[in-house]
Amino acid sequence: MIAKEPSEIAEAAVESGVKKAHVRWDKVLVGSFLAGAYIAFGGMVAITVSSGLDPKTWGTLPTLFMGAAFTLGLVLVVIAGSQLATGNMMLVPMGAMQGRLTLGEVGRNLSLVLVGNLLGALFVAYFLAIKTGVIGSVSSAAGTPAALTYERLAGIADAKGLHESAWQIFLRGVGCNWLVCLGVWLSLASEAVSGKILGIFFPIMAFVAMGFDHVVANMFFLPAAIFAGVPDLGWDDTLRNWALAFLGNLVGAVVFVATSYWYLFLRLPAPRSRGRALGGAAMRRGPGERRRPKPSAPPGPSSTSPPACQQQRALGFASRSSILRRSKSRRDGTGASGWCRRACATYRS
Repeated sequence: MIAKEPSEIAEAAVESGVKKAHVRWDKVLVGSFLAGAYIAFGGMVAITVSSGLDPKTWGTLPTLFMGAAFTLGLVLVVIAGSQLATGNMMLVPMGAMQGRLTLGEVGRNLSLVLVGNLLGALFVAYFLAIKTGVIGSVSSAAGTPAALTYERLAGIADAKGLHESAWQIFLRGVGCNWLVCLGVWLSLASEAVSGKILGIFFPIMAFVAMGFDHVVANMFFLPAAIFAGVPDLGWDDTLRNWALAFLGNLVGAVVFVATSYWYLFLRLPAPRSRGRALGGAAMRRGPGERRRPKPSAPPGPSSTSPPACQQQRALGFASRSSILRRSKSRRDGTGASGWCRRACATYRS
């Protein structure tokens, strides 16, 4: 199984983000509905396997079992193919950082995906969790499986909706999506299904086991608790949790994963101009230090002689002058050839 290098993962993440942002709006809604349902399925199985375990006996191990089971959700999202808001918070902004997407396209994609995720999570919470009896209600008979799942769900929703402060929800959202996006990042490193599952498993298990807040998972847990009749939990508590978890998830994805890895592997160094280099050298000189003159070239034989072009012109002028003198001497008989002609004429006479 061959894995990509981190720089290749970064390029694959950009391509994936651009591809997701360019999907038609109706397909984005359908894909995001499926992703919300898949995360809700992960939440359902996580509640089922961790219910009925007494903390006095098991300690915090139920959260580990819950985290291991919850990984089903992201495995379905990544391998089956869909659009999850928390994953797109990393992938789509990376496309914008590379200049291949606009901020408007980023906002449009995340808005549509959030709506679809909410619809999918609400559908599973109401019809497949509560109405089927997989998760019981406040009226479930004590000791039954339905009552055990209700107690587990009530404990999760009570902690997230009523007892966590605003600052805690935000910070838990940051930590959650930092790990979720690392799971998506690691899944891009492999082309094999087994490699993708392995890359997803540990980060997702970790964030669930630590009790971090995932906005799409909370779109299942909190409404399901309201539908089941958990006391004192209302829609105002749910909306507050969603808003703060969304902001934390956004920061965790954009700042700690997308921007960090874009800077490490995709950002090109700025070209350094000669003017900037000279300016930097001038700034490094002290206030009283004068600029040193450039050293002149050492004097050589050619420094005192005229340039080559002047020598060539002088030689050409001298040769032309000698030619003119010879032709003149032929005409007026003052040259050597004219003297010979006169001597021959005198001898013949």
